[in-house]
Amino acid sequence: MSRRLLNAGHQITVWNRSEGKMAALVEAGATRAASPRDLIESSDIIFMCVTDAAAVEEVIFGPASISTAPGAGKLVVDFSSIHPDAARDLATRLLAANGAGWIDAPVSGGTKGAEEGTLAIMAGGKAGDIERVRPYVLAMARRFTHMGPTGAGQTTKLCNQVIVGCAMAVLAEATRLAVNAGIDANRLPEALAGGFADSIPLQLFVPRMVQGIHSPPLGHIATMLKDLDTVADVAQTTSTPVPMASLAGQLFRLAKAARGADADALEIYKLSAGVR
Repeated sequence: MSRRLLNAGHQITVWNRSEGKMAALVEAGATRAASPRDLIESSDIIFMCVTDAAAVEEVIFGPASISTAPGAGKLVVDFSSIHPDAARDLATRLLAANGAGWIDAPVSGGTKGAEEGTLAIMAGGKAGDIERVRPYVLAMARRFTHMGPTGAGQTTKLCNQVIVGCAMAVLAEATRLAVNAGIDANRLPEALAGGFADSIPLQLFVPRMVQGIHSPPLGHIATMLKDLDTVADVAQTTSTPVPMASLAGQLFRLAKAARGADADALEIYKLSAGVR
């Protein structure tokens, strides 16, 4: 995503918790920041994408963090996927700490979407702030939709993850049925193209499942499980029945135990290996 900003001609400053990940961007023309504080001191808009709410908390309120420098007139755009309540809490606390604004803008589309600029980004925040960052976001994404106030972007991402998580589980089941029944599962995307079962997940996930292509991962098991656990929590507080998402969550919990937290989420297909 940072490389796409560079390629669009924007001057960017970068910082990463894993310093080595900055090297290629610095070589490509980005400026290296020494800390998140250094980043906000030299930038008006800060784009952030980290693992979870604890990581966001560290970047915003830890040592030499974003909150430790003046932020009036500046915006933090968080691409991370975290609990909507956490987004609202962080936004309120950051505004009180240094005056910076907040947009929660989780992304969907995976590494491929990031590289190709085809991500879908769903945002929560003030309308004026959304329009201020829109030109830059659209250098990284195909779609940028304002869904409502702070937290609305995160809630929309949870809806996305209900669909994607369940799709992974269902496609793994359909693919295993095809393999066990003796048909060429590689041809499922071709055979079902244009019908009601067709989808981007069908076309993208099934070949990777059948051929065992898991590097680079489309997403990690731990990430999908984190999001489905958040779905379950929000569903409980809103009295929303989510039986399919709950089942998908348990399947990914099994996959985490069997394949490891950092395994590709599509390795959920391997849970049924050997079953006849």
